[in-house]
Amino acid sequence: MQVFEQVCALKEQVRHWKSEGLRIGFVPTMGNLHAGHLSLAELAKQKADRVVVSIFVNPLQFGPDEDFERYPRTFEADCEQLQAHSVDALFFPQVDEMYPSGTSQTRVIVPDALTGLLEGKSRPGHFDGVTTVVAKLFNVVQPDVAVFGQKDFQQYAVIERMVTDLAMPVELVRAPIAREEDGLALSSRNQYLNEAQRQIAPKLYTVLCDVATALESGNRNFSDLESVATQSLLAEGFDAVDYIAIVDPLTLLPAVESQTRFAVLAVARMGATRLLDNILVTSA
Repeated sequence: MQVFEQVCALKEQVRHWKSEGLRIGFVPTMGNLHAGHLSLAELAKQKADRVVVSIFVNPLQFGPDEDFERYPRTFEADCEQLQAHSVDALFFPQVDEMYPSGTSQTRVIVPDALTGLLEGKSRPGHFDGVTTVVAKLFNVVQPDVAVFGQKDFQQYAVIERMVTDLAMPVELVRAPIAREEDGLALSSRNQYLNEAQRQIAPKLYTVLCDVATALESGNRNFSDLESVATQSLLAEGFDAVDYIAIVDPLTLLPAVESQTRFAVLAVARMGATRLLDNILVTSA
């Protein structure tokens, strides 16, 4: 596996691959890799001849109350895992390589209708940082296909909107959520759960499945379903529920009765740890 820290060096390698007619796959990450990230790399390998993974802790998507400096950085372990999965190249830039203009960096902003609700409501500016860094990474890597995980459902929807609106020449793939055997969605945040919290955490997926079953059976009392799910999580031992939202999977707006496809999005807290999960539902 080749490791690149400079934009120009990676772009030169990509140009060489493309001159040979090779298809480029890309998986952007912030490192601290787990099996979920590696499943994205494996999917990219199925869809491309060469796979590039990036590790970049992006300061633009951290809010004032979110500690950029404390984000776990596990470069050596990450490299070992990527090599074991036969990734072709790792892009590992420093902040000044990605943002030589510093805080005056040009931003890429998706309309507030998609970024100002759910996660964006509590984290203003977060998605502007995401779209800006992803747009720049796409320009550097020039991927034919880019793979993202379903767990960050709103993030994928925002990136998809950016790619569509700006006619970016990249195919997006949304990979299914990778889960532990008990259903807990794989996440770097799981490492912060203590033993008792870890036993409770899978109930988040259980409750989402209960909502999905109700929707599949024709229940359209969305507010009641959301309320019951919230109370169930609190009764199971979660400390707080930021939201349970039954939404249109394309617009992320609240679902309406005439729909047959839904996304059920959830964020619940165990102590200081914020757990995200979601489930897609299709009903007759």
